[in-house]
Amino acid sequence: MTWRTQMIGDGYGGILGIIILILDIYAIIRIVQSGAEPLWKAIWIVIVLFLPVIGLILWFLLGPK
Repeated sequence: MTWRTQMIGDGYGGILGIIILILDIYAIIRIVQSGAEPLWKAIWIVIVLFLPVIGLILWFLLGPK
C-alpha cells in the first residue's frame, strides 16, 4: 500500500464512512417519523440502505417531509 492509497482510502472507510453512516441513520429515523404511507417509507429506507450516498441525497431532495 502506498502513501497515496493510505491518504485517499478505499471505499467509505474512516471519518467519511462514519459521517455517511450517521447521516443515513438520521435519514432513516426521519423517514420512519414522517407522515408518508408505509409503502413509501419502506421504499425510501431500502433506497437509503442500498445506495448510502446517492440515496441520502435523493431523500434530502425528494423524500417525504
